Amino acid sequence: MPEPTYVVKLKQDQIPRRAALLGQVDIELTERCNNACIHCLINQPESDANVRAREMDTTFVKDILRQAADLGCLTIRFTGGEPLLRDDFVELYLFARRLGMYVLLFTNARRMTPELAQLFARIPLGRAIEVTVYGMHPESYDAAVASCGAFADFWRGVELLRAHNVPFIVKQSILPSNRPEMAEFEAFAATLPHMEQMPGYAMNFELRGRRDNPAKNRFIQTLRLSPAETVSMLNRNPHYVKEMREFAGKFMGPTGDKLFNCSAGRIACIDAYGNAQMCMGLRHPAMVYDLHKGVGSVPNACPDGGDLKDLPLRYALTEFFPRLRELQATDPDYLKRCARCFLKGLCEQCPARSWQEYGTLDTPVEYLCEVAHAQARDLGLLGADEHAWEIEREESRERVARFVKEEG
Repeated sequence: MPEPTYVVKLKQDQIPRRAALLGQVDIELTERCNNACIHCLINQPESDANVRAREMDTTFVKDILRQAADLGCLTIRFTGGEPLLRDDFVELYLFARRLGMYVLLFTNARRMTPELAQLFARIPLGRAIEVTVYGMHPESYDAAVASCGAFADFWRGVELLRAHNVPFIVKQSILPSNRPEMAEFEAFAATLPHMEQMPGYAMNFELRGRRDNPAKNRFIQTLRLSPAETVSMLNRNPHYVKEMREFAGKFMGPTGDKLFNCSAGRIACIDAYGNAQMCMGLRHPAMVYDLHKGVGSVPNACPDGGDLKDLPLRYALTEFFPRLRELQATDPDYLKRCARCFLKGLCEQCPARSWQEYGTLDTPVEYLCEVAHAQARDLGLLGADEHAWEIEREESRERVARFVKEEG
């Protein structure tokens, strides 16, 4: 029986009072993927029955969605792995839309079907689908994803989205096999009606957050662009310097010994097994909250004076994550460098990246430091031999202020 057509309406008690508590939830529906990308930080084999058996079931995901809606959540991001591998994807999608949520879908498009494309055309997601393009030809694409015949599936999925006028945008991971095709990829991206700017690129790849494959992590490190190559890529964007001036005026400056200087813990990220994380990359066992457990009785934690034993997502957001956000760095090198560095807004150093690289929360990631310094020197914020943590606070403020005021 075809799904009914309906108009999604937001519950009045979702907005605006509760919207500030939780704007978005990211849910990894599965870690399994029909690609085996050479750079991937999470993927498990599509056919892995043990992984599949551990995944959240349909009822549990729906319960998370209900809790999120009650917290005012307006956007759900379904990601993976490949979220379309879930047999219940359509059921979960329709459930989220009926709750009044927009759905942001990250996919490789290989599992797109005429029925799915028709569904997305009839009941729009409300957000453009984000499709990662691993190559513009079978040879490059299949090499990047280590799967023979993958390009044909991907291209068929893209054509289905185009044929049904489903909004989607594209992005790319820069890999040895597809790097010579960037101009061709960008020309293709420019033909898509919902691409309002240059496509995004992944190039400073994260390591596997579960720290489950040291050999894979070492290989991922070899795929990263060098600091100089990263700067060259950034400068391909004609708006890059202008955007950096706007960014610098708002975010750059030393942050001291506080570990979390980002939005981690202010949105909810749920992994495939029902663990709430502060961000998708931070899988340190002490930093995740198992939503299956509930929390027992927490008097006066709810707005009505009740308890949170049946509201584990609210507990994670209002009790568990806020305590973690107060953590301070103790690593001497971090305190000497990162705590004093005015590039912290520019640098991707964070507890998640330290965890992935070293199994700690506050060890400076040398690669990220080198990338940030290369950017700063290119933008004129640092001299050739300067390190940002050596610049006195007042001087760093003056440099940022001059940079923000400079003309094109």
